Amino acid sequence: MNPESKMNTLAEYVLKVSKETPAKNRISKLFDADTFVELDAFAGLGEETSGVVTGYGYVGDNLVYVFSQDITACSGAISKVHANKIKKVYELAAKTGCPVVAIYDSNGAKVNEANEMLKAYSEILSLSNRVSGVVPQIAVVLGTCAGTSAVMACSADFVVMSEEAELFLTAPFVTNANGGRKEAGTAKFAAEAGVASIVKENEDSALEEVRKLVAMLPANNLAAAPLFETVANPEAQTLIANAFADVDAMDAKQVIAAVADADSVVELASDFGTGIVTALATVSGATVGFVVNNETAGEFKMDACDKAARLVRTCDAFNIPVVTIINTKGIAQVDCARLIKATSRLAHAYAEATTAKIAIIAGQAIGASYISLSNADITVAWPTGVISAMGLEAYVEFTNHDALKGTTDLAKSRQELVEEYINETAGAFKASENGFVDAVIDPQDTRATIIRAIEMLAGKRESKLPKKHSNAVL
Repeated sequence: MNPESKMNTLAEYVLKVSKETPAKNRISKLFDADTFVELDAFAGLGEETSGVVTGYGYVGDNLVYVFSQDITACSGAISKVHANKIKKVYELAAKTGCPVVAIYDSNGAKVNEANEMLKAYSEILSLSNRVSGVVPQIAVVLGTCAGTSAVMACSADFVVMSEEAELFLTAPFVTNANGGRKEAGTAKFAAEAGVASIVKENEDSALEEVRKLVAMLPANNLAAAPLFETVANPEAQTLIANAFADVDAMDAKQVIAAVADADSVVELASDFGTGIVTALATVSGATVGFVVNNETAGEFKMDACDKAARLVRTCDAFNIPVVTIINTKGIAQVDCARLIKATSRLAHAYAEATTAKIAIIAGQAIGASYISLSNADITVAWPTGVISAMGLEAYVEFTNHDALKGTTDLAKSRQELVEEYINETAGAFKASENGFVDAVIDPQDTRATIIRAIEMLAGKRESKLPKKHSNAVL
């Protein structure tokens, strides 16, 4: 074959793989213009196409690997070639220390290769696990993500879905027939279950959210998180003043918005464990993870515990500081033993984390919730902060039961005794005197306090005993 013939053959191959598809359109929306380089473009051409587009490119200043399943090629069926292309993405990510974005849109494995796919799935999951906590992984579900693919997607650090996407282990028509919820498999269902970190109305907004996440995260666990030019929220003083004026009804989202840089907050798992708000944001240009109780009445329940623990573990993996703003009456008073496990997981996540940890006690910090959330390098309190081993009313009933017997106005007498207990024992100023908090701060100084603490803790190094891993209760 002469050179001219070879060039003609190349042109034919290039033409075959140059066709516009949803998979390629999604990649072009994700990456900066003209930066994407496709890998293994000709793989599988002998049998139509591989059903997946793989490669790398730039999202801002970040080199990112991607695979995007092609629903137009055999319904995106996962074949041997398809799986090998995905495996290469993870192998390169492990070698170079760069994030992986996985875009899912496939109806499952190729039927005539089903048994081979069991091995391929296992290998992909092993490779994903290998880089878990080493490079950020973001799963983007824009079509159908079923069976083992759903397990793969859920293994990522963040799962972003569009509203029309589907994610399920067992087909919804099967679970519905067995009495399951009708909305099973939908993005709304995944969000309420805590599987989807972010749900956006369409593909474009979902991919834009992925770009924001990539920009906020370090390339790997040894790299520093990027820094941004930022501006403080112009409404910060008003938002903090509102929160301080009525701490019991404090809006966690407004407090995060007040102390974070303007327009930098990315809320995570907003429909799951709503007693707590978790988010990534920047503070003075540095990426920070926020865990904030939604209100004093928002007692800790299982979902809230798991949601907070998940963010802490993710931030710790990539050395992102965690800011916890505490305002809760404590663990929900229920007889569910599973809540004990969830609380243990939360406490374990904070105790195990070696990243910079800053705690701010804005309102009540009661019992096990204080123990779990205040495991920090720096702990400060607002003047409204309260630390108590048990609920305030319960403490008063326990210690002043006889004094309350003869009162004509039980509610008023109980409240007076609660105020006395706070002022003399449990309040922020007594906590500071006794060394339970490092300082009592003006709420308007919250952002400045966080910035100074992050700067001070930038060089934090904490060694642990040699072990394979901790054995937290699951």
